[in-house]
Amino acid sequence: MTTSFARKALLGTAIAASMGIGYAIGAQPHMTASIGLLQSARAELGAATANKVFDTLASGAKNVEEVSRKTGASIRGLRAIMNALVGLELLKKSGDKYALTPESEAFLVSNKPGTLAGFFSMNRMRMMQQWMKLDEIVRTGRPAEARNQEGPGTEFFSELVENIIPMSYGSAQALAEHLKLADATNQVRVLDLASGSGIWGIALAQKSPRVQVTAVDWVGMIPTTKRITQKFGVGDRFKFIGGDLLNGNFGDGYDVATLGHILHSEGRDRSRKLLKKTANALKSGGTIAIGEWLVNDERTEPLNGLMFAVNMLVNTESGNTFSFNDIKRWLEEAGFKNARTLEAPGPSPLVLATKS
Repeated sequence: MTTSFARKALLGTAIAASMGIGYAIGAQPHMTASIGLLQSARAELGAATANKVFDTLASGAKNVEEVSRKTGASIRGLRAIMNALVGLELLKKSGDKYALTPESEAFLVSNKPGTLAGFFSMNRMRMMQQWMKLDEIVRTGRPAEARNQEGPGTEFFSELVENIIPMSYGSAQALAEHLKLADATNQVRVLDLASGSGIWGIALAQKSPRVQVTAVDWVGMIPTTKRITQKFGVGDRFKFIGGDLLNGNFGDGYDVATLGHILHSEGRDRSRKLLKKTANALKSGGTIAIGEWLVNDERTEPLNGLMFAVNMLVNTESGNTFSFNDIKRWLEEAGFKNARTLEAPGPSPLVLATKS
């Protein structure tokens, strides 16, 4: 095995891998073996988090019998998945004792701030049901359920957004550093579009008390966003607007606008309209920051972006992944200049541009 599946799937692509996509295919010498590995790894992560394996080992190394007594899970079942997790580099083993690795300690213990544990359980219960319909979806070109629509989407995203905070938090913090918000002497108005958990605005607000955030999302999402902003201690610097992104009135005069992982579910036409509307909301010289799963112009790589497009096929009516140059053209059409990338933790660099 030439690359570490654990680092590939968990650090930077855990979300993609658990949705049925990721780096494992192509990283392995044989396609059949890699597909089987990916299928198995998703199930093992879900079973291990559901049975509190990582939480139980957080207090120290234990053998299978000790984990069984703590969790109530069978010795046979635990031994099988825990040995597999050793192979995935998500547990380490010395004699008969199993212990967490740095990756599993950081991302798979349920009470850690960067935890992805809830996501893997959610994947097993909600996401894979849609992927099982992929043959029919490919035939019709229609999603199993259009989760980019407010009706079915509100329930789904209300559960999802908190579980995927780690995918965006590092990127949002890198953006805050890049914008030098800690040095701000005047108020900085931020427009957080399709805010979800609010983590983009939260990270910017944490950097400076001068940051004020307007979070925009579906009406049914706003209670979730409010709760999470309060959890992070910055709720008093947020105001909230509920409604469709293209129909809502979120005003103007903003210094910064963030679109964190939203263009891919909006699709080409709505994304172009949204960028134009965002330009109208920003001050001249204001900055737009876009988080996405980017692909190259030829759509031949990277693998995570190409396969995330299949996730959009499964779950949206017209969603897709796009290249930097696609987004650059749309930004210029909308009245932005100096489109550029910013290296940041996450699936792809951020795309930034300046309002003309």
